[in-house]
Amino acid sequence: MRKKIYNVLNQNAIYDTFMFIVIIMSIIPLAFVKQQSWMTLIDRITVIIFIIDYILRWFVADKLSNKLNKFILYPLTPMAIIDLLSILPSITLLNSSFKLLKIFRLFRSLRLLKILKLVRYSKSITMICNVFKKQKETFITILVMAITYILVSALVIINVEPETFPTYFDALYWATISLTTVGYGDVYAVTTIGKIITMISSFLGIAVVALPAGIITSGLMDELSKSHDE
Repeated sequence: MRKKIYNVLNQNAIYDTFMFIVIIMSIIPLAFVKQQSWMTLIDRITVIIFIIDYILRWFVADKLSNKLNKFILYPLTPMAIIDLLSILPSITLLNSSFKLLKIFRLFRSLRLLKILKLVRYSKSITMICNVFKKQKETFITILVMAITYILVSALVIINVEPETFPTYFDALYWATISLTTVGYGDVYAVTTIGKIITMISSFLGIAVVALPAGIITSGLMDELSKSHDE
């Protein structure tokens, strides 16, 4: 019986499709500010399905290895935690703001991607993953440089314009949107030195965005060439 349950949960396309639809349905009420009766009904039905799915997955957690620790430690696995976080807001009396935890239901669909035979996209996903694997060190270097600059520029700007940026978080927010060249305009430097730092951040931001894009494009071209040669 446990083997049949395991196969249905992990190797059945019909069940995967059903759960995907349930996940999407459970997210729909979050798009509305005022909750109506039909939304509450959808939430209750979907959360019952999620609870059953969670219990069954825990029940067959040690099916492959037959090790008791697999069963005991299942609630601590990443996907089990996501499943639990997506269920809790609907079965507890938590503050209404905790309803955002239902967003975790979207992450439940990640387990479905292993099973669904998305042949059309699998080759492209593989190529993209290969690019990231080959250029991992480069991406990490760019990320570290960007984070370092954000932290340092935030420290500089908060000392240059303490009145404009009363907290370090405000300075971090400004440094991030400046480096990424987003520039919402809600927080901005007003002194000459602050404006110069902003301009430097904008120029560096172009490089931060362009470098990864160029690396990914170049890597994908190489992967496409290899696939054509094969």
